[in-house]
Amino acid sequence: MSSIEALTPAPAATPAEKPDEITVELVCKAYKGRTVADHVSLNIKKGEIVGLLGPNGAGKTTTFYMVVGLVKPDSGRVLYNGRDITKKAMYQRARMGIGYLPQEASVFRKLTVRENIWLILEGINISDEERHERLERLMNDLDIARLSDSQGYSLSGGERRRVEIARALAAEPSFILLDEPFAGVDPIAVQDIQSIVIALQKKGLGLLITDHNVRETLAIVDRAYIMSLGKILVSGSAQFVAKDETARKFYLGERFQLDQIEKLGQ
Repeated sequence: MSSIEALTPAPAATPAEKPDEITVELVCKAYKGRTVADHVSLNIKKGEIVGLLGPNGAGKTTTFYMVVGLVKPDSGRVLYNGRDITKKAMYQRARMGIGYLPQEASVFRKLTVRENIWLILEGINISDEERHERLERLMNDLDIARLSDSQGYSLSGGERRRVEIARALAAEPSFILLDEPFAGVDPIAVQDIQSIVIALQKKGLGLLITDHNVRETLAIVDRAYIMSLGKILVSGSAQFVAKDETARKFYLGERFQLDQIEKLGQ
């Protein structure tokens, strides 16, 4: 068992507590008269993994970026715990507890692993003692302490992803939005990242994943939204989505069967 899997899960919320939640309400976005997101609604709660999937041109990336704060909707709202954050910039959402793992490599190639994480920690209003403690904890949890003095350019795809996840966790967010987390890594690294995502869920984080690797994503999500032509086609558990005729017709393919999905961590 890796150190990340051994982390103590967060305590469950009491009935009186309202769980943290990101809610997307009827967001729309059009470019040059072409609607790419058409009244899309979805939600993510703490302690669950949610997938946002669909073919190229479905509108999933635009919708995902509206949650992140990179794209502003033409109409509709993005709420965090009932608070309207539609006009909040990405850095403001990050301060509120919404982390982001971009698809593009974000590790500085000429900085060491330690320096890459420290750079993020320096922007957080905590003491130097807490920064050092958090740095060591992140490197141990993500199994990258052995790489602490390695420069970014020397890392494999899977190692780079671990460093990027550590950077995303530096501010101790309640949610992490993962953009193509399985892209550019080998199959073994994909399994490692799946295990990390599941461990983060067990800690109580909420995670939203958009990825073209549908099988790898459905293997770990609690729920999934399938988009096509700017709309939500179907939503539900991985098992439900895999059996849904509409999802198979427009995205998964007719041969995609329930027995092809391996729900990890259960």
